Amino acid sequence: MCGPPLLSSAMRDAAAPALAAPARSGYMCATITETFMLALIQTIILALDIYWWLIILSAIFSWLFAFNVINTRNQFVAMVADFLYKVTEPALRPIRRFLPDLGGIDISPIILLLILFFIRQLILTTIAPALLS
Repeated sequence: MCGPPLLSSAMRDAAAPALAAPARSGYMCATITETFMLALIQTIILALDIYWWLIILSAIFSWLFAFNVINTRNQFVAMVADFLYKVTEPALRPIRRFLPDLGGIDISPIILLLILFFIRQLILTTIAPALLS
């Protein structure tokens, strides 16, 4: 059964070489397995993108906290800080263990963002075309 293109524009551009053969005039015929795999890949990419932004928000929040820009006694601010800490700390803690002490500079969010970028690009350029071809 043929329908509209199944890939978002970013995924279509990254996976274009592998997907060029089955595509016909902007439409793609996909089996149920291909549709499921595409949905799974897009969900993983979305989760990585959301986590990317949570890491950036956590870093910005920590700067605002360090420079006393935000009121940490405010209940909403405390809830946001606790949420961001609980979401990002499990991924940042192992990276911090391997990094040398750089004084007051914490580059673990940058390292984690690079790892997430690598995983995202690996999925889009290697895994997705192999699964969908």
